[in-house]
Amino acid sequence: MKDITTYSEFWPYYLQEHSRASTRAWHYVGTGLALIMLGALIITGHWIWLPLALISGYFFAWMSHGLIEKNKPATFTYPLWSLFSDFKMLFCALTGQMRKELVKAGVTK
Repeated sequence: MKDITTYSEFWPYYLQEHSRASTRAWHYVGTGLALIMLGALIITGHWIWLPLALISGYFFAWMSHGLIEKNKPATFTYPLWSLFSDFKMLFCALTGQMRKELVKAGVTK
């Protein structure tokens, strides 16, 4: 694989690495739980929520890559773009844009 140097190159790659609906669903679970826990941190001021947010966000994502996609998470190579893309993917799913984004990226599963 060639090095990706722009986010506009990364986003289609990211979607291709998340080609299965079940992988994306587990990412939504992890990202959603992480957001809830970050909200709990803000509301309560208890910092224990921060590591729990990170653990839940990454646990579900990484497990889905290992068990469903059988690939290495993009987080290891492109950590910031990958984190941003987790939220972008959830936003696209919640706003009905995911199918269009998958088609543009060439994902047909």
